[in-house]
Amino acid sequence: MSVSDQALVIFSGGQDSTTCLLQAIARFGANHVQAISFVYGQRHAIELDCAKRIAQELGVKQIIIDLSLVGQITHNALMDDQATIEESGDGTPPNTMVDGRNALFLMYAGIYAKSQGMKHIYLGVSETDFSGYPDCRDVFVKSMNVTLNLSMDYDFQIHTPLMYLTKAQTWELADDLGYLDFVREKTHTCYLGVEGGCGECPSCVLRENGLREYLRSKGARDESR
Repeated sequence: MSVSDQALVIFSGGQDSTTCLLQAIARFGANHVQAISFVYGQRHAIELDCAKRIAQELGVKQIIIDLSLVGQITHNALMDDQATIEESGDGTPPNTMVDGRNALFLMYAGIYAKSQGMKHIYLGVSETDFSGYPDCRDVFVKSMNVTLNLSMDYDFQIHTPLMYLTKAQTWELADDLGYLDFVREKTHTCYLGVEGGCGECPSCVLRENGLREYLRSKGARDESR
């Protein structure tokens, strides 16, 4: 396998990015996959701690980039531990939106990937369960793919395997890969940084509702056999 047939996964330690990491490993092999994680001033460290442990357990090289300077130019509830997590309810993005986050992640991931001779970049965004974040949409990712290719004169291929999956289908993908319990037990997505999840923030609700839906459908299929 050539270097260009290796993959870089933008990796937070949450359910979605871990599922993408597992899919990349299934396709390329752990020795041909790297993870890139970002410190951007998020309000808790538990997710990145999970990312480090998961990368080590799966045998994947991980690089961590400090982008905390973004806190000097933007404010949001995901980076302010004194702020109350709120959903807008009027169609506008929630107050947990970090302006430019995925654009920054993809740009820095692209710079690193090119330095390693890698062309495949995985990003765990979903337009189905995107929580109102505009930088999780397919049109944005495609535009960034073009921008990266033009800016560096390089043939990047950005993969978004969760783009049109519901959260239940994302759980199903983890199960199909043989890692349902792994993702369930070792990942973290709680906005408030509560170990095991607070069960109340939008991220926890989305995750748990999706898991219940998938387990119900799986149980119904098993009973019908």
